Amino acid sequence: MSSVRPAGASEARTVAVLLDAFNREFDTPTPGPDVLAARLERLLAGQQVVALLAGEPPEGVAVLTLRPNAWYDGPVGLLDELYVVPAHRSQGRGAALLAPAEQVVHERGGELLEVNVDGGDVDARRFYERHGYTCVEPGQTEPSLYYYREL
Repeated sequence: MSSVRPAGASEARTVAVLLDAFNREFDTPTPGPDVLAARLERLLAGQQVVALLAGEPPEGVAVLTLRPNAWYDGPVGLLDELYVVPAHRSQGRGAALLAPAEQVVHERGGELLEVNVDGGDVDARRFYERHGYTCVEPGQTEPSLYYYREL
């Protein structure tokens, strides 16, 4: 199993290359690794964005953000990205990244980790459900939906 470690600001380029590959694999727009690296260098130097790398050389990445929320005493985490290089999938690396991401949120006083999944991404939905995630609020029968608007 791959070891997982936090990525510092000095590893922003490594994280950026993995995130760029993720978007390209799924035909999602990306500003490219140079732009991502510049953003990540700044973000990873702070306390609200955490990146975790799996393996050496890195074969997977998890990026999470933490934010204050009126409904919880501690921060709420959002798992922005979880990506494993295709050749290393189905070997437990996603789970190896998810557990430390949850631990980071917990260690910082958080009680909730959210993740957005494309409705048609059956594999991702199955992965998160297998790890205890749900899209149905307690006492409800309909799944939650994610809405957004670029400003």
